[in-house]
Amino acid sequence: MIAVQSILETVLYAADLDAAETFYRDILGLEPFTKVVGRHLFYRCGEQVLLLFNPEATRDVATAGIPVPTHGASGPGHLCFRATAAEIDDWHDQLTAGGVEIEMDFEWPQGGRSIYFRDPAGNCLEFAEPRIWGYDK
Repeated sequence: MIAVQSILETVLYAADLDAAETFYRDILGLEPFTKVVGRHLFYRCGEQVLLLFNPEATRDVATAGIPVPTHGASGPGHLCFRATAAEIDDWHDQLTAGGVEIEMDFEWPQGGRSIYFRDPAGNCLEFAEPRIWGYDK
């Protein structure tokens, strides 16, 4: 039996893509490599891709002639970015300096730390050490 090896892309939804683009650029330092105004923003994150879709533009409409299923969700999602302990300290400072509220700064009982915050669409974002899931790196 073949097993899944890794995640290639992750999707979050944001109705206000202009606010999302500003946040992901100015706070997280990401630039979209593909953008369709009012529909989507695509970002590279290491060897993975973060897709931000406007759910109203992708939920029930064919995808620009490309034969793939529609995308759409309602309510906030969650995404966790990998970071070292030192990077989490740096992210904490950068987020706070950018006016982003840290909702929680948590030390996990099994080891490792996470910080949680929100993007403009209300998606719950996190930076965490991989060891919270038992990974060394």
